[in-house]
Amino acid sequence: MATMPGTAPPRTAESSSLRLPGIVLGVGLGGFVDGILLHQLLQWHHMLTSTNHDRIGVKYYDPHTVSGLRMNTVWDGVFHAVCWVAVLLGLALLYSRVTHNRRAVWTSRVLWGWILFGWGLFNLVEGLLDHQILGIHHVHGGPHQAWWDAGFLVLGAVLMLAGHLIQRGGTPHDPAAPRDAKDHA
Repeated sequence: MATMPGTAPPRTAESSSLRLPGIVLGVGLGGFVDGILLHQLLQWHHMLTSTNHDRIGVKYYDPHTVSGLRMNTVWDGVFHAVCWVAVLLGLALLYSRVTHNRRAVWTSRVLWGWILFGWGLFNLVEGLLDHQILGIHHVHGGPHQAWWDAGFLVLGAVLMLAGHLIQRGGTPHDPAAPRDAKDHA
């Protein structure tokens, strides 16, 4: 299919082949950032640290007691295991869909845009589900808890928008197409 001078060629091959792997990678990596930064380094929350669990029947585990911290550490580990599986799945999807020019794909704005989109999707889903609907934990407890939770959701939306814009601005190429002579140099 020919394109008009000054217009970008169609991007269907790259967009569709990198979308799912990028989003899944972004979800897993976004979860790791959340778990490592907020759960471990800053220790603002763990998986089951909210005090309003009784509305859904989930037990509250006080992270300031040894037994509560133990249980939260186990659930943080389960959370990290799910993040790890998401990253492995994203990598497997990427590997199966990109048969040539793998190095070019890793530097592709399209892939990194979808990864950012996936990270934002993680924030929105986790923020709505765990912080708002289930209430099993919040970003940072205390008097400004609602603002921290809202900021987490806003960050998710901004990451999704930025990821969408970045991937749209990427240079199209077909990751399944064989390399040409200049790629072998």
